[in-house]
Amino acid sequence: MNVLTFYGYSGCGTCRKAKKWLDARGIEYHEVPILESPPSKVELEKFYKISGLPLKKFFNTSGKRYRELGMKNKVETASEDELLNWLASDGRLIKRPIVTDNENVTIGFDETAFERVWGKYAER
Repeated sequence: MNVLTFYGYSGCGTCRKAKKWLDARGIEYHEVPILESPPSKVELEKFYKISGLPLKKFFNTSGKRYRELGMKNKVETASEDELLNWLASDGRLIKRPIVTDNENVTIGFDETAFERVWGKYAER
């Protein structure tokens, strides 16, 4: 099985919960600091297509940067290309963590979703 890629931020409580969940199950992952090394536009587009979620779900709507840039109104009318460019340009705009094995993607931490998607990686 692939090692998971975990895009997160050490100061993020949701990321810490997600890591704790993965660690408790012995699930291996490679951590990428999302602020210093945000996913590229190409990677984000791939995650978006794999996830089946609307692109606006990838935005950290509770984040300070989202509010500072007035993204709420922009996101509603922007093209897919504009949304991807914004996300790729600033790791603070991206909802975290993003966890992927290149076939599946989860955004944020939802224990039920983690169990469904990443449970198969748990040490048996």
